[in-house]
Amino acid sequence: MSRALTGIRVVDLTNNQAGPSCGQMLAWLGADVIKVEEPGRGDAARDTLKDRPDADSLFFLSFNGNKRSLTLNLKSPKGKDVFRALLKTADVLLENFGPGVLDRLGFDYPTVRRLNARVVYASIKGFGSYGPYHEYKSYEPIAQAMGGAMSVTGFPDHPPTYMWPSIGDSGTGMHCVIGILAALMQRHLSGEGQQVEISMQDAVVNLIRVSLRDHQRFGKPMERTGNQLGAGVPGTTYRCHPGGPNDYVFVFVQQQMWHLLLRAIDRADLIGDARYETSDARWRHKEEVDALVESWTAERSKHEVMKILAGAGVPCGACLDTGEVLSDPHLQARGMIVEVEHPVRGRYITVGNPIKLSASPTTITPAPLLGQHRHEVLKELGYSDTEIHALQADGAI
Repeated sequence: MSRALTGIRVVDLTNNQAGPSCGQMLAWLGADVIKVEEPGRGDAARDTLKDRPDADSLFFLSFNGNKRSLTLNLKSPKGKDVFRALLKTADVLLENFGPGVLDRLGFDYPTVRRLNARVVYASIKGFGSYGPYHEYKSYEPIAQAMGGAMSVTGFPDHPPTYMWPSIGDSGTGMHCVIGILAALMQRHLSGEGQQVEISMQDAVVNLIRVSLRDHQRFGKPMERTGNQLGAGVPGTTYRCHPGGPNDYVFVFVQQQMWHLLLRAIDRADLIGDARYETSDARWRHKEEVDALVESWTAERSKHEVMKILAGAGVPCGACLDTGEVLSDPHLQARGMIVEVEHPVRGRYITVGNPIKLSASPTTITPAPLLGQHRHEVLKELGYSDTEIHALQADGAI
């Protein structure tokens, strides 16, 4: 069955999360993504936080589904020859090496362009290839810190706070997907590829533009406000029964929803009460309003609260813990939580593709074993069995 990116070959040189998340999304959309890894070691993420000694880590499996694996020694002359042959068949080269690494290996953009002018050469860097910080390395928390995200996350009396959703890694990866798809579209007109560069700091800044807007509105750095969303009341988390660490809901009520909320919590008697009738009035009586709402939510489970309020047209979400997310029936129905069969690990649960295309559905397949498709890919490149054995003996693959 033809898929959205059928016929597009991606050579994926990436490791850890930012680059692999980009490659995985392209694979989910139908591209042939060939993950090129160091022989004998592979992506360091294969060993990150391993839960069992005989299988690749769940971290690795989370970002490398639907790919093929080719082991290749890029420091070996013969390994470089194979890589050049692979690049001649590629539509996209994806890399997230540290500054200058791929250049020193002899595969900078001008060199690759001479091999294949149609290649989209996509690079993910901590701070990009130019600018005062371009030689600095970065990881998720560095990107969050330098992108301003930590400064606006947390509570007023606490330090800037790191957030676990990976806006610096996976967020950058998704920005890179957008850049690659745009470059492929432009190639239809120009016939040529181009460079795509995504900086982790740039990606985080793009995601916090609302806070930057508010800095301009108020003329000062934004203060941390915990869970309070702007000046909306109700507009925060509310404790639910039985009072566990994640027994909370988030309720956000705009002006036109205030009466709906009052009816839903059996306080229609407050409709028209001047203390609460407008947004400004509720902000002035914020503690009273929050106490009013929480006195009702505290007597009910978060799922019951969500069902009642959401059913009444009031935006409300239960604060699901990770176990609840993995077992959530809505996510399962949408193919966002799926079971996959792995050749070593057996069946495991993973996250599916959030992008739903009507003519290009995604079937999630497991991340490849190290070098699992080496022979298959080399045969596609025209190497004979004898040549493949010679490359292996030489340490090139």
